[in-house]
Amino acid sequence: MTPDDLAAALFELVVPLAENRRSGAGAEISRDDVVLERPRNRDHGDWASNISMRIAKRIGANPREVAAELAEGIASVPGVATAEVAGPGFLNIRLDAAATGALAKVIVEAGDTYGHNTSLAGQSINLEFVSANPTGPLHIGHTRWAALGDSIARVLSASGAKIASEYYINDAGSQMDIFGASVLAAIKGEETPEGGYPGAYIAELGRQVLEIEPNLLELPADEAVATARELAYKLQLVEIEKSLASFNVHFDVWFSERELHATNPETGRSAVDDAVERLREQGHVFDQDDAVWVRTTDFGDDKDRVIRRGNNIYTYFAADAAYYLSKSDRGFAHKIYLLGADHHGYVHRLRALAGAAGDDPTKDIEVLIGQLVSVNGAKLSKRAGNIIELDDLQAWLGTDALRYSLGRYPADSPLTLDPEQLRKRSNDNPVFYVQYAHARTHSVARNAEAAGVDRSAFVPELLEHETESALLGALQEFPRIVAQAAELREPHRVARFIEEVAGLYHRWYDNCRVIPLGDEPIGDVHRSRLWLNDATGQVVRNGLDLLGVSAPERM
Repeated sequence: MTPDDLAAALFELVVPLAENRRSGAGAEISRDDVVLERPRNRDHGDWASNISMRIAKRIGANPREVAAELAEGIASVPGVATAEVAGPGFLNIRLDAAATGALAKVIVEAGDTYGHNTSLAGQSINLEFVSANPTGPLHIGHTRWAALGDSIARVLSASGAKIASEYYINDAGSQMDIFGASVLAAIKGEETPEGGYPGAYIAELGRQVLEIEPNLLELPADEAVATARELAYKLQLVEIEKSLASFNVHFDVWFSERELHATNPETGRSAVDDAVERLREQGHVFDQDDAVWVRTTDFGDDKDRVIRRGNNIYTYFAADAAYYLSKSDRGFAHKIYLLGADHHGYVHRLRALAGAAGDDPTKDIEVLIGQLVSVNGAKLSKRAGNIIELDDLQAWLGTDALRYSLGRYPADSPLTLDPEQLRKRSNDNPVFYVQYAHARTHSVARNAEAAGVDRSAFVPELLEHETESALLGALQEFPRIVAQAAELREPHRVARFIEEVAGLYHRWYDNCRVIPLGDEPIGDVHRSRLWLNDATGQVVRNGLDLLGVSAPERM
């Protein structure tokens, strides 16, 4: 019996009880009122609910009396062993061993899909993250958003949402011209221009550009800068894509800012031009001091924003508006932006933009701000000179350790990673601890096969040891954990969950044998335990996959 099954059974009892207590009161009770939690003290049962206290006042009843009626009813449900009332009206429920143990087979048969749920079914979400300028390598700040953004995308998808992860390429604007001038200066052996991009990677880009266009220096100055800019841009973008792919981060969409500024040959207008007029149609655009403004203060912004200056030059806000509208035009009702710690000012601006576009700024847009991350002892990049590169961090700490460590903390908490701990092969290292549990499940399975133990029989009521009950109790929560991680955009909940499962599995391993001792014959209890062993490995593997971390079979 899964938690959803139990909650559904409890809800079926609650509605008529409420209706009998007060005419029509049952209509006030919803499925969301039935909340199940695992008691910290396993002596109190497998599940506890405060449903009686949640509804008692609404139906004019005493909580303990309501709990007593529910306990009597739920105790008769198949799979429930006992139900007791505790305290002011808590309902403690214990499942029988067969109902609890049956989950092991459910998990194994579900395989990679166990944990998937439909809590966000019907939602269409665009998730934008990283979006670094294509003028240099990815650094440590991008690393955190790459890990978190990709994991958020994975839990959203696993919860039924239609999700598109998107990288916004900032390839328009003056920074691109400065980038091109920096590369050309490196080719010529000249000093980096003022405000330009330094670092050995610029010189390397220059070398590659010259290989592609050996006649570059013979071109007129403006054309040489433009050529260097475009070739170096493409080369650097490829490097960014490779860095992210090696970090197990993949984007569904790579959106170029240039698309927003390009003129439509049919209309003679750009997406930015159209965006200004579309906002004007919504009634939030006004003209003042020869400039065009958006009245974003209508939606909580601290000041109105200029979208086009008096010289007819668009501001960055105009591109933001066109980009937001592009996401809507592509069918994404909900937009999530993941921004760095230095982008707090964008929160009200983007929400106000959503409101000005006719959307609900409290529902249709989310702006998540991540805090800084640092690594003790990390060295600045030899290529870039003034940053810590993603590629260097991966080479030093390993992709798994880096992704897991960045994924197991909330985005809004500052984070300092300890490289010594991350490289340890001990239980002090969380990623090793979890991966070792997974590898151990495969070791047990290999040894079981060698000893002749298979899954030809499954008798769930034999999984009655206290460590088996605790482990099964945790495994059945996985779909709820995934749904919660998706709803709250907090993949660290998955990491903390599989760490708990790993601990429960290690304790079970110490107490319950899959392979018989000595001359003991192979029995159904051993075969049933193999199901539980494999189910645990499946859950840990699925959890690691949601974090973009590998699940080794041997360590």
